Amino acid sequence: MEYRRLGSTGMYVSEIAYGNWITHGSQVEAEAAIRCVKAALNEGITTFDTADVYAGTRAEVVLGKALKGVRRESYELFTKVYWPTGTGKNDRGLSRKHIIESCNASLKRLQSDHIDLYQMHRFDFQTPLEESLSAFDDLIRSGKVHYIGFSEWTAPQISAALKIQDAHGYNRFVSSQPQYSALWRVIEAEVIPLSIKEGIGQIVWSPMAQGVLSGKYLPGKKAPAGSRATDKKGGAGMISGWLREEVLTAVAKLAPVAKEAGLTMSQLAIAWVLQNPNVSSAIMGATKPSQVKENVKAAGVKLDASTMRAIDAVLGTLPEKDPAKNISPNPRS
Repeated sequence: MEYRRLGSTGMYVSEIAYGNWITHGSQVEAEAAIRCVKAALNEGITTFDTADVYAGTRAEVVLGKALKGVRRESYELFTKVYWPTGTGKNDRGLSRKHIIESCNASLKRLQSDHIDLYQMHRFDFQTPLEESLSAFDDLIRSGKVHYIGFSEWTAPQISAALKIQDAHGYNRFVSSQPQYSALWRVIEAEVIPLSIKEGIGQIVWSPMAQGVLSGKYLPGKKAPAGSRATDKKGGAGMISGWLREEVLTAVAKLAPVAKEAGLTMSQLAIAWVLQNPNVSSAIMGATKPSQVKENVKAAGVKLDASTMRAIDAVLGTLPEKDPAKNISPNPRS
């Protein structure tokens, strides 16, 4: 495993982070999830990402159990707040009330006294930005949170937040958690240049485009049993947009590119995002330990220019690059 600094901070994170968005508490049972976490630790992964909303808060519970007994200083624990975690009118969004209450609830579920990185899971259009940023700053000053970040914000939203943080002397954002893969590149035009300027590192999710870039989904064929595309609890809905014939046909042509590089297609996909120097870590999920062991081999891989050009040539115009696609929905709608 290789390690990188998170943005301009002094904290290092593993190049590959373990995420439990769809898997823990949903796609796989708790014991299988715990085996995956143990495999991640054995492979040198020290960065674990979750969120209060994942599997209706169950994902945090499972991760807390899996990490129990592990020396707290030896890993970095990330979680998020924004999406509904209950039926109440204040059980969502980025109000001071919800942020503070959600942080305390996450700490209990994760069985920890602090969160290394607390992230605003989307942008809240209904709460004054200063209110949200003030609450996050207070959490850092209280010792419950070490660093703060956001997920899926646009460049103007990031700039507005940094301006408020600087004006009030609040702790600044150090991380961005966007979707990023060879097929989804909407952050490249605006978010990444701004992040480089402001010392913000990317912790990217879905580097394999929900698993499509792994090559397991073939054109004209049914999705493999037990795959994300067959998970009716959440995975199938998210991946459906990628299961288009033209996408699957193009992805299948990446197989010889991966072979030439001495990598599996999954490793190639993860290595691709890690070639971007603004990426601090790429989040991977897993339903079995063998997937963890395979995917960590993408850490430290340097793809040469000809391989990067070959990937672009195969995918052609399929990758989405429009920064306007980076949209935060209303959590109260």
